[in-house]
Amino acid sequence: MQSEPSTPDHGLPGVERVPTDRLADLLDLGEHYRVVRAATEALCQGLSAEDQCIQSMPDASPTKWHLAHTTWFFENFLLAPRLGFRPFHPSFGYLFNSYYESVGPRYERPRRGLLSRPGIEVIHAYRRHVDQAMGELLEEPLAPESVALVALGINHEQQHQELILTDIAHAFWCNPLRPAYRAGESSIGAQEAEELRWFAWPEGIHAVGTDGSGFSFDNERPRHLAWVPEVELASRLVTCGEYLAFIDEGGYRRPELWLSDGWRTVKERGWAAPLYWELQESGWWQFTPGGMRPVAEAEPVAHVSLYEADAYARWAGARLPSEEEWERAAAGAPVSGNLAEQGRFHPAPAPPARDRPAQLFGDLWEWTRSSYGAYPGYRPAPGALGEYNGKFMCNQMVLRGGSCATPASHLRASYRNFFPPDARWQLSGIRLAKEPTWT
Repeated sequence: MQSEPSTPDHGLPGVERVPTDRLADLLDLGEHYRVVRAATEALCQGLSAEDQCIQSMPDASPTKWHLAHTTWFFENFLLAPRLGFRPFHPSFGYLFNSYYESVGPRYERPRRGLLSRPGIEVIHAYRRHVDQAMGELLEEPLAPESVALVALGINHEQQHQELILTDIAHAFWCNPLRPAYRAGESSIGAQEAEELRWFAWPEGIHAVGTDGSGFSFDNERPRHLAWVPEVELASRLVTCGEYLAFIDEGGYRRPELWLSDGWRTVKERGWAAPLYWELQESGWWQFTPGGMRPVAEAEPVAHVSLYEADAYARWAGARLPSEEEWERAAAGAPVSGNLAEQGRFHPAPAPPARDRPAQLFGDLWEWTRSSYGAYPGYRPAPGALGEYNGKFMCNQMVLRGGSCATPASHLRASYRNFFPPDARWQLSGIRLAKEPTWT
């Protein structure tokens, strides 16, 4: 697997001093809370107040809304039930509730960009108010249920750290100046990609889902046995150079390669390349955290939908893996690679694959062909927290592996991300699978 590069000074505070695969084990709950909360605010350094108010599309949210919503989560689920706690503002429960219908009414998601007030200074005061109360709470002995809620809130905030990055990227892309999130980031690495190889697994019955050690979301449970067919997985992610060949051979003009819904989407939205790609006189350029630059052919192709990933796989004579096939390959692999701690926030060329495929964690979330649904025996949590995952188990597809914007302590082989098949603003990419050719 890829070695851990040194972390820039502007990386996630505190994380670079702790081996990322042991972070949750080494930090007590209070310290883990403080590190994650500080990491969120570090991501906003360099963003103006104006930057943090922008909502570039209904699926995205303003930066300051993410800062407030993650704070509301701790306030609502952990602090509000405590006798004597003083809510910061009586309207914040309405403004910063995301989708918890059982908690109460909420401000419409597509209109979050209209919230010029409260200003960013008030949002930071809100965070300090809740952090102080949480610090006092975390000094007390906590019941197991409260410990589980704190852990859920921490992991929820890590999800929003990635959303802060992907949402501001889309906002900056919509700006004709194409500003850089951080100048100098995402510099071009290796000029040639690693040779694509295939790793084979025989058919068999395998345990799927969390093994119960450490934190997990309810959609990773219960652990169950599944029949996994024999399969070969690609040694790395599909590169920009390989995807350019798909474009050059008319991939976006050949309906036979596309799912019906995908072909309709291509025609309606005029897709001709991944999101953030632009054809200039000198060739294809892409928008990155460091601004516009030429497409680097050795880097993994990013910001593609499930439809594009599936069409490319058909063109390449392969397919997308199922989530069970992916999890079997990743089981036991260290969570290391190009993750948020590296501070690059852009996919990097693959390192050499040795005993298993490279880039299983980090770089890009990998589309699978699996629909997002409940595992056998799944039961949503009682109350409002039952809305966290279960009610989205329809019309979504599963992605695995994490991205260059995902904290390492947030990931594990059983982690299930999910998005609609037309989503492109997330850091999503392609790993190929195919039926084995045993010799």
